[in-house]
Amino acid sequence: MKNKISCYVLGLLCPLLLVGCATAPHTVEGTNKLTTMGIDTQDFAAKADEMIGSLVESSVLDKAPRKPAILVVGRIANETSRQLDTDLLTKKIRVALNKSGKAMTDVTGGALSDPDFTLSGKIIDTYARQGDKRQHAYTFQLSLSNPQGLAVWEDEKEITKQAERSVGF
Repeated sequence: MKNKISCYVLGLLCPLLLVGCATAPHTVEGTNKLTTMGIDTQDFAAKADEMIGSLVESSVLDKAPRKPAILVVGRIANETSRQLDTDLLTKKIRVALNKSGKAMTDVTGGALSDPDFTLSGKIIDTYARQGDKRQHAYTFQLSLSNPQGLAVWEDEKEITKQAERSVGF
C-alpha cells in the first residue's frame, strides 16, 4: 500500500517538477538563436541579404531602360526534402529592392506591366553522412533575366549545417 501511495504522489509531482524547469517564451536577440539542421528564419534572412547585395553591386538594375526598373518575382522552386515557404526569401528581396529605389516589384506576376526583369530560382539540398556526423547543404540559386529570357545576373549562395547523430534530425 505504501508503494502505491508513493507512486501516486510521484505521479502527481513529476509533471509539476517538469513545468517548473521550463523556461518562459522570450525574444531572442543577436546570434544566440536556435539553429536547426533545416533552413530557419535567420538562414533566409542571411541569404536574402547576400543576394540583394550581389544584385545591387552588379549594377544590372542601373542599366534598365526605366528608372526604377520594373521587376517581377517569378517562381522560386523548393527542390529540397523539406517543406519551405520561399516567400521568406522573396519578400525580403522585394522589400529591400523597393526601398533601394532601384526597382519596383510587380506583385501581379507581370499581368499588369511589361517588366524589365524577372527574378526566378530554386533552393536545393544535398545530404551526406560519415559515421555519426550528418551534413545538410542548402543552395540558393537566383537568376535575373531580361524580357528576351537572357540571364543578366545570377548568383548562388550555400548554407551547410553539420551535427552529430545524437542531436536528432
